[in-house]
Amino acid sequence: MTKSKKSEFRPNDYVVYPAHGVGQIVSIEEQEIAGIKLELFVISFEKDKMTLRVPTHKATEIGMRSLSSPDVVNQAMKTLKGKAKVKKAMWSRRAQEYEQKINSGDLIAIAEVVRDLHRADDQREQSYSERQLYEAALERLTREIAATSGGDELAASKQVGDVLLSRTPAAA
Repeated sequence: MTKSKKSEFRPNDYVVYPAHGVGQIVSIEEQEIAGIKLELFVISFEKDKMTLRVPTHKATEIGMRSLSSPDVVNQAMKTLKGKAKVKKAMWSRRAQEYEQKINSGDLIAIAEVVRDLHRADDQREQSYSERQLYEAALERLTREIAATSGGDELAASKQVGDVLLSRTPAAA
């Protein structure tokens, strides 16, 4: 299977950019930057009110990808059902690992972060930084699930929430 750079992503496609999550390609434009003509994907991240321009020849190299397949979404949901794996390392080290997983753009890795940082009502309170990472991962996960299913984020959020609540409570 040969991948032609031109046909891999098209305007109106939803894509996942590792550091920002789900965005929509608005157009493909040509710009001259430092005397070099570059073809760029113009990607809009509606929720963040942000527009990103990515050189077409660098898109896959930097990890930009199409939305996950339904199989990958199902695998992410299975990951959410699992038991939280909390390492005994220092928080700063774990936070760094969680941040890397979130910015990897890998849906399964993001689901692992959500699973590991999710707190049931009867469990201890989360620190501010834990909550920030959890919410960032949860938002990325629900946005991609919503975009994949063509549904809205509210439905995807409820779906993720239901899965998290259905897990057997971990020992606090």
